[in-house]
Amino acid sequence: MALPKLTTPTYELEIPSTDEKVKYRPFLVKEEKILLMAMESGENKDIVQAVKDIVTECTFGKLNLGTMPMFDVEYLFLNIRSKSVGEISKLNVLCPDDKKTYAAVEVNLSEVKVQVDDGHTNKIELTDEMGIIMTYPTIDSFNETGIQTITASNMLEVIGNCVLQIYEEKGEKVYEAKDQTKKELNDFIESMNTKQFKEMQNFFDTMPKLKHTIKVKNPKTKKESDVTLSGLNDFFA
Repeated sequence: MALPKLTTPTYELEIPSTDEKVKYRPFLVKEEKILLMAMESGENKDIVQAVKDIVTECTFGKLNLGTMPMFDVEYLFLNIRSKSVGEISKLNVLCPDDKKTYAAVEVNLSEVKVQVDDGHTNKIELTDEMGIIMTYPTIDSFNETGIQTITASNMLEVIGNCVLQIYEEKGEKVYEAKDQTKKELNDFIESMNTKQFKEMQNFFDTMPKLKHTIKVKNPKTKKESDVTLSGLNDFFA
């Protein structure tokens, strides 16, 4: 006699970048095993691939995750995880007042949203005649480069991967980034002056992020501080 089949509930949420509604389910034991094995390996590429595989399975293969902004995928995974193992995540957070004491806190994952800074735009004007249209880092770009966070040392590579178009003559002439070589893009970026490069950096500093501010009380000093969690890793530290 065949064993009975377990039913799995389904939920719905809106993708932050598009407001598109998507159905999803909690991950199952077989998928949790994929994640645990990736975390045990300690390899960023394994963890990124596990997140991608789990989100793909739990959204019933309806999404092309490789082209989605990383913050969309992180938001999907956060919600899948909260419905799978619980909405409360227990963290040890470094207290900002003495920068050496850790405090135990609980974060309600259902309250965490993707936030975007005021004034953020993907159109960067380099001169009166020339500018760049940017796109956001995707989960595939993180997997291919092994980049997990954007830093001063990898900024050039990240920018090159996120350039969509370069235009001049106020948009009458457009160069598609996909038609240029990596060297051509790097040479173009390196030819910017300091002010122009800062505008590029500002795109990443202000782009949408999985972000949530919590109150943390130092168990030693009793001082309470605001701590902002940002990015998927912060919510499972």
